[in-house]
Amino acid sequence: MLPAPYRLSLRLTAALLGLCALVASAQEAPRARARDLGVAPGIFAPGHYNAITDVAGVRVGQVTLAEGDSVRTGVTAILPHPGNAYRSRVPAAVHVGNGFGKFVGSTQVNELGELETPILLTCTLCVWKAADAMAEWMLAQPDMQQVRSLNVVVGETNDGGLNDIRARPITAGAVRNALEGAKSGPVQEGSVGAGTGTVAFGWKGGIGTSSRKLPDSLGGWTVGVLVQANFGGVLQVEGAPVGRALDRYAFQNAVAMQDNTRGLADDRGDGSVIIVIATDAPLSDRNLKRLASRGMMGLGRTGSSASNGSGDYVLAFSTAESVRRAFDATRLQTTELANEPMSAVFQASVDAVEEAVYNALFMATTTSGNGKTVEAIPLDKVRDVLRAHGIAPAS
Repeated sequence: MLPAPYRLSLRLTAALLGLCALVASAQEAPRARARDLGVAPGIFAPGHYNAITDVAGVRVGQVTLAEGDSVRTGVTAILPHPGNAYRSRVPAAVHVGNGFGKFVGSTQVNELGELETPILLTCTLCVWKAADAMAEWMLAQPDMQQVRSLNVVVGETNDGGLNDIRARPITAGAVRNALEGAKSGPVQEGSVGAGTGTVAFGWKGGIGTSSRKLPDSLGGWTVGVLVQANFGGVLQVEGAPVGRALDRYAFQNAVAMQDNTRGLADDRGDGSVIIVIATDAPLSDRNLKRLASRGMMGLGRTGSSASNGSGDYVLAFSTAESVRRAFDATRLQTTELANEPMSAVFQASVDAVEEAVYNALFMATTTSGNGKTVEAIPLDKVRDVLRAHGIAPAS
């Protein structure tokens, strides 16, 4: 143990660092969701919270780890319903837009067409620790004493710029807290949970969410989306060339042909994104696979090109009781949506993915860690670009 004077010095240093962070946060301009800037992609209205939790039963839990000057990471947990996810399984599917990533459990999800655990999001080198912690947590749940196989599902993006990723700072306690603290209602966005250390389009990225509620004439279904945004490209917001206007975009050095300079954006557009789509529409895993593939369309609208070094994964699941699967069922009797009504669900998901990415970016705050600082996108300048392109701020 360190002598008392050294321990006191360390505590004072940590307190001063925390105070500096609070002062910096206080001086930063207030953050805003996309709709506060007049950005409302698509034609369908959002749900009450404009979040993935608008899908009844879906809960989100987040733990943010910001320790010292090097740890900037966290865990985001998505629970599909209030019950035991293993014993009452939801149909699910995974679409791989670009497979430069680690998505634990994805092959079995696609093979069997179902999800049997919550979904965890975290940092790249933490996926196995998070998976082990969730397996331990699941096996300790009631009525799990005889379980000898468990397909935990954990996605990741690489936050190694702001986070000392080699330290693998995720703990079993953090995973448990995310799972047990999951709740419905508003979802915190920006530099929180698994988005604590992420970067998007050269600015601070993070967690973003959005939802859409279909009119009764189209089924009245709700589609909710949550993203972990940590990717690059040429940012556009409802078609407005924000990245180019703010001089931060992929390949900008090659385009500008400037010597001895480097743009602030990743010049290759690399990074990763995890997109989770939830819906109460009663969908088979086949149609959930189709729904998941539409997530890439929403991503493309924001300016991503799914670069070589990007891990772009979309997981979609249905919470509808009529398609739920008991763990010990020998036959499945389901009532599912036919193909023709899927078009409206597709449209809702594309729009919600687009808005969720904007929310992740606009709600993120300037973050320092691991010897680096990544700025939040300046919303005043974003507003100027939007006005110049006829996208008026909300009154």
